[in-house]
Order: sequence, then C-alpha cells, then structure tokens
Amino acid sequence: MEPTKWGRGTLVVSLGVLAVFANGCAKGPAPTPPPAEVQVINVEQADVPVTQEWVGSLDGSVNAQIRAQVTGYLIKQDYKEGSPVKQGDVLFEIDPRPFEAAVAEARGVLGQARAQLKKADQDVARYKPLAAEKAISQEELDDAVQARLAAAAQVTSAAAALQASELSASFTKISSPTNGIAGLIRAQIGDLVGPGSGVLTTVSNIDPIKAYFPISEQAYLEFRSRDPKAPSIPTDLVFNLTLSDGSVYPLKGSFYAIDSEVDANTGTIRVVAEFPNPNGLLRPGQYAKVRAVVRVEKGALVVPMQALSELQGGYQAATVDSDNHVHVVTVKIGPQVGQKVVVESGLHPGDRVVADGVQKIAKDGAVVNPVPYVAP
Repeated sequence: MEPTKWGRGTLVVSLGVLAVFANGCAKGPAPTPPPAEVQVINVEQADVPVTQEWVGSLDGSVNAQIRAQVTGYLIKQDYKEGSPVKQGDVLFEIDPRPFEAAVAEARGVLGQARAQLKKADQDVARYKPLAAEKAISQEELDDAVQARLAAAAQVTSAAAALQASELSASFTKISSPTNGIAGLIRAQIGDLVGPGSGVLTTVSNIDPIKAYFPISEQAYLEFRSRDPKAPSIPTDLVFNLTLSDGSVYPLKGSFYAIDSEVDANTGTIRVVAEFPNPNGLLRPGQYAKVRAVVRVEKGALVVPMQALSELQGGYQAATVDSDNHVHVVTVKIGPQVGQKVVVESGLHPGDRVVADGVQKIAKDGAVVNPVPYVAP
C-alpha cells in the first residue's frame, strides 16, 4: 500500500532534520579567538631633568615713589609719561619763589652774624693788651671773650639755617633717584603738593626685572635636605619665564633672593628671580609662570604616562613576559617629564609594558600578541 501524500512530506522533513543534526555534531567545538593585540614599550633608563613650575608676578628691581619733599604749587612737568628717565633727570618743579626768598633772608642773617663775630674778634684783640696793663678790668675782657663765643655760635646757627633753606629750595626741582620708566602723573599742574599729598608718580627700574613666586614649605625643605649647609635654595638654578600668552621669554633668569620667613597663612615662602629686560618687554605687575630644572634623576626608569592606570589613588602597569603572558603590577611614580613619567618602584629596566590596548586584556595572566608601541 503506498503512503499518503501527508505521510511522504513528514518523512522528508524528518530526514532533513536528522541530516542537519548529524552535520552539526560533526563540526565539533567553536575555534579559540586569537590573542589580543597590544602595543608594548620597553622601560627606559635615563638621566631625567625634573622641572618645577610656579605662578609668579613681575616687579621692577627698583620702584621709586616720587613725592614732594616741600610744600608748594606744582608749576611744571618735565618728563613724558611712560618714557625712560635717567638718575638725576628733573621730573617736576614746584614754585621756587618762596624758597628763594627764604634763602635770601638766611643769607642776610648769616651776614649779620659774621659782622657781629668780626666786631667781637676786634674787641677781644683790643682788650687783651689793655687788661695786661691793668687799663681795664679782667671782667671786661672776660665779657668780650664770651661775646665773641656767642657771636661764633650765631654764625654757626645762621650758616645751618642758610643750608636748610638752600636744601628746601633744591627740593623744588623733583628729580628721579634712579634709571627706569617714569609712570603716569598722579597730580595736576597747579595742585598744592607737599610731603603729605601722596605719590606724584613712580619710576621703575625694569632692567633687570624681578619675578616673585611662592614655593611650598615642603619644596623648601626638599631643597635644603639635598644640601643642609646651604643658606637657601640652590643659587645656581636657571629660570625660564612663560608669559600669559603662552610665549616663552627668550632670556634666562637667575636666583636673586629668598624671603626670611614662611607665610603662616599659605605655608609658602617667597623667592625672587631676576631676568634681564633690555627691550622693556616685561613690565611690573605682569603675571608669568616661572620654571626651573630643580634636579636630575640619575638612571631613572621612565614610561609613557598612558602606560599607567590609576586605581584608588595608586597606579598599575601591565607587563608582558617572554611567553607573552600579561602581569598587572603596582607601581610608585615620581615626577612627570613631558609625556613620560618616572617610575620609582614596581618596574625594572627592559620590562615590556603595555602602552596601548590595556582594555583588550581579559585577565591577569592572559596571553597577548605584543607589537611595538607607536607614539601618536
């Protein structure tokens, strides 16, 4: 008896399922994926200059505040604001007439005192022989001698008064005490000025110019620990200056001074570096970054910064052994130098560390395919 049409279809489907099942059993387990490709770099050993940077402000090596030393009316300005001036250049003039009159009066008083002294000298010279001959009493001679002493004292006093008057008259011409750049005038012609009237202008000597910057107390102690006998931080440091627009000032600076005390509010101590400024580019009040190579790490181990992973305040690196197995190690880092960082412990010279592809590593001990690191 022939099978029905439905029975024949069921038989065909069943045979197809058996065929598929048989083929699947014949293929076996899925193939193992290839090892992850990572870029590795050898740990380098080199002498590494360690640089520190501080935020500082510039100020003139001398900032002279120009004030009136006598009271009078300001009648003249003898300099152009913002221009260079030299020591002794006249900046302002005060009306000199009252002071010239005082000088003339003092000269008259001195002349009278000298005349009295001359007469007293003549009296003493005349009385001495008369007293010797008993023509006059000794008392009269003594009075003449005392009168001469008083006249000499009057001459000294009058001469001092004349000198004071001439000094006051000289103060009517206000001169620059230093070479530098004269600032804007802070008074007006015709103003009544004097010792208590404030600053007329400022003259700043900006060649050389000083850079003031604070260093931490810890940095200061680190400097001193290297040379306990040194009076301050190393005086042979060479400083570089980066301006607010990012440009690097071409001339180098040198150590000038360090403050005598630590600021209790900030825990810092002020340091001063001095920079040549022949073209006047640098001006007082500018902010700049001060940098210096503070030491050289001899034979330091360095790796790219991206080879390290930060974990809970510490750092880890993935090393690859000769069998291409990955091992995660904890490292202690030192200062960063450009795009590299000094490793103080945890790695050894020649170790291969994963610089790119750490995220591809499945677990510690995994096998990887290391290729040379290519810097971006």
